[in-house]
Order: sequence, then C-alpha cells, then structure tokens
Amino acid sequence: MSFVLSDKKLRHIENHIQKNYINSGKYPGVLIGFYNKGDVTLLDPLGMMDVERSRPMGKDSIFRIYSMTKPITSVALMQLYESGSINLNDPVYKYIESWKNLKVYNSGDLGNFIVDTPVRHMTIKDLMTHQSGLSYGYISNTKIDELYRELSSPDGFFNNSTEDLIESLSNLPLLFSPGTLWNYSVSTDVIGYIVSIVSGYSLEEYMNKNIFYPLGMPDTGFHVPSSKVDRFTANYYNSPSDKLKLVDDPESSRYLKKPGFFSGGGGLVSTFDDYIKFSSMLLNKGVFQDKKVINASTVELMTENHLFNNQDLLSTAMPGLRWAESSFEGIGFGLGFSIQMENTDEGPAGQYGWGGAASTYFWIDPHSEFICIFLTQLMPSYSYKIRNELKKIVYS
Repeated sequence: MSFVLSDKKLRHIENHIQKNYINSGKYPGVLIGFYNKGDVTLLDPLGMMDVERSRPMGKDSIFRIYSMTKPITSVALMQLYESGSINLNDPVYKYIESWKNLKVYNSGDLGNFIVDTPVRHMTIKDLMTHQSGLSYGYISNTKIDELYRELSSPDGFFNNSTEDLIESLSNLPLLFSPGTLWNYSVSTDVIGYIVSIVSGYSLEEYMNKNIFYPLGMPDTGFHVPSSKVDRFTANYYNSPSDKLKLVDDPESSRYLKKPGFFSGGGGLVSTFDDYIKFSSMLLNKGVFQDKKVINASTVELMTENHLFNNQDLLSTAMPGLRWAESSFEGIGFGLGFSIQMENTDEGPAGQYGWGGAASTYFWIDPHSEFICIFLTQLMPSYSYKIRNELKKIVYS
C-alpha cells in the first residue's frame, strides 16, 4: 500500500482540527505535520501555545512529549543490545541486584501483603514490552497501585531521584508474574536507569551523545533552558466544566531546571522538527541523512509484536487496566511501540507508534512511507478521539 497525501486532504485535516478542536476550545493549540515519501509537510500552527499570555502556537514550539519519550529510551537500550552490552533475555537483577528477590502480590492490604514467588525472573524484554508486572499507580486501582501513588507527584512523575525510585520499587510486590500479562507501567523508566548503569553516562548524557546530536535534535531534552522559554508551551487539563485548566505555566514550570530524575518513560520535551527526524530514522531502518543510529534488523525486531502467542493487548492486558496510550483490540506491542496487527479503516497492518499524556501522538506507516506527528498540550490524552479520527481521514 502506498499513497500521497493530497493538498485537499491536508486542508481537510486542518479544517477538521480548527473547527472541532480549536474553535470549540477543546485544545488550546495544535501543531501537526507529516512525512510522506521523503517530503515533510508542516501545517500552519493552530490556536495558542499559551492562552493566558495570548501567545500563538509556533512552528518551533516546545512540547512536553511525556510517553513519546519511551520509543527514544527503547532505541537507547537497543543500541547497547547491538554492542553486546545487554541481552534481552538477561534477568533485570543482573543490573539491579536488589531486584533479585521480587515477589508477586497475592492478597492482603497495605502493610500486610501475602506474596508469591514469580514463575520466573523479570527480564529486560519484559521491561521493553510492559510485561514486567510493574505498574504506574494512576491507571489501575489495585492495592499495589495505591503504593505507587504514594511515590508519585500529581502529574505522574516520581518525586525522588532515579536511584530512590529503583530502591522503592524493589520493596513493592509485582502485580503479576513477569511475562504473563501486559500492564502499562514505569518499565521504561527502569530501562532508562539500566541504560545509565551499563553505559556509565546519565540518561541525559547518553541520549545527547548517541541520539540527539547524531540526528540533529537540539531542542529535545529533559529541561528547557532559559533561552528557549519563550517557545515553551503551557500545559492544560481538561476540567469537568470543559474549560482549559492551566496545570503547568511555562514561565514557572519544573522543566526550567534540570531534574534529579531523568525519566526514560516520560521526561522529555521536544519539537516537531526534532521528533520528525527521530521518526524518519526509524522509518528509514535506523538511518537519517547518512547517520546510522541503529541497525535495520534492530528496527525490524523492535516493530514486531512481542506479546505471547502474537496476541493483542485486549487479550493480554491485566484485568482492570483502564487506559494506555493505545487502543487494545487488534493492537500488539513491540519493543517500545504499539503495533497494528491488521488492515483497518485506520490504516494498514505494520504501522507503529505511541502517544503522550498531554495528547501528543505519532505513528509510522512503513508500507505507505508515511509519518504523522500530532502535538498539543492537554491532559489527559484520552479526553478526545482525535487520534482515531486523524487516521480515518488520512486513510479514507
């Protein structure tokens, strides 16, 4: 399957977003663009990047990409896999000794848990595929999730250093035995920690050296320097009154300082120009403008469905899981991405991607040589069905 996104369809997409999401006040502002058969098209910025200060969205606006950090962290891990420094079947305790005796929750209340020994040890691959038994705390309502919420700040980030997080998790029971179910979790944060342990660099240093600098991604990082604050978007929450509630002011944001915790699961900010380079590298089998980041065979491995018996998320998700950055039916999971398993009205099988908590989203369609990157700043990401709508328009 191959197609070219026509000017008529581009205008349709722009008008759809303007009419249904900007004019109606659902999103403060949107920046959306595409890669199609080698050409990059960035639509005109829509709405505001900062409603309170009446600052219009710009082509170079900087966004909190939250869980769109995960594919980047996954690529970092796979670089170490290629070098022979890490094996996907390695037990996690090889790198985090305190995790050797993790237990699985059976029953009981806080402070009085009954636990079991897992069927097997957690592996690196379990972390990469979110089959680790870890959780997040805010998308399920188990006894274990209550403990995660105690570790977490209101926007889902953990309050202490990476080392403190790892140590805290070593004392919490797993939700299930590794490899038996799927649950969206802090697994990629643990991957980021392992990248730093194995490489000898902080996650920030490693990404700068091995991903951002080679790809030319100067605006992607774990904080926003003072020289770029005027390009930093405000972040909003979709309140019950359908009014945009400011939850992170760009001029007083915690992103203005380097964090103590480099979150491999959700800590990065980025721009359209930067993320289209990263995505293009994946589409082009690990190469961008003659810069090789990972091998073609590694990209192929990452974009295969790694769920047990090639099942979808609907079949493997932990009972009670309320949400993730993807639909579940007909969707598999690779090493850092969701994978569409069948042809539908939302595009062909084989496309992969992920989203972020502030409603950002990207997908890559290798069959059509196509990429879409959708950027906005509204939490939570399940507020509206824009992701599904965009795909249906693109492939109609």
